[in-house]
Amino acid sequence: MALFNVDEIYEMARQIERNGSAFYRKAADKADTEAQTELFQQLAAMENDHERTFAQMQAAAKTAAHTPPAYDPEDLAVRYLQAFVSGHVFDVTADPAEFLDIMPDMKAILKKAIQLEADSVLFYLGVKSMVEAGPAAHSIGDIIEQEMGHIAQLNEQLKGLP
Repeated sequence: MALFNVDEIYEMARQIERNGSAFYRKAADKADTEAQTELFQQLAAMENDHERTFAQMQAAAKTAAHTPPAYDPEDLAVRYLQAFVSGHVFDVTADPAEFLDIMPDMKAILKKAIQLEADSVLFYLGVKSMVEAGPAAHSIGDIIEQEMGHIAQLNEQLKGLP
């Protein structure tokens, strides 16, 4: 039923992370304060780390024997990821950094960053439900926790704005 394979899923995850890094680098250039600049630079670096983690997982998946996905009798995870692929959840091919060109202020930038992080968490939850329990699922879980931490950091910055 799936229209994509594990390699394609990891490639989408890597693209999400590359997009996030580009977004945060550009947001750092638009930051109003040094604290915001540092936060965006740190988040960009973390997104780069996540991209490397997914690249390693992608390479490992290519050499591993095929294992069946987690039990999903109604193919909910597959259908969810298909919605992602088709752009119905969000378009992983779109460059979110371009959105910064029309952002009116830091509040809007922070809200967009929170939305992007939340979208990433949702995507990774879908991916995690499709991989066998083990190192890959654990790594994805770690990335989900970090992305959730990003949301908290961004929300703190947002609360500090007038």
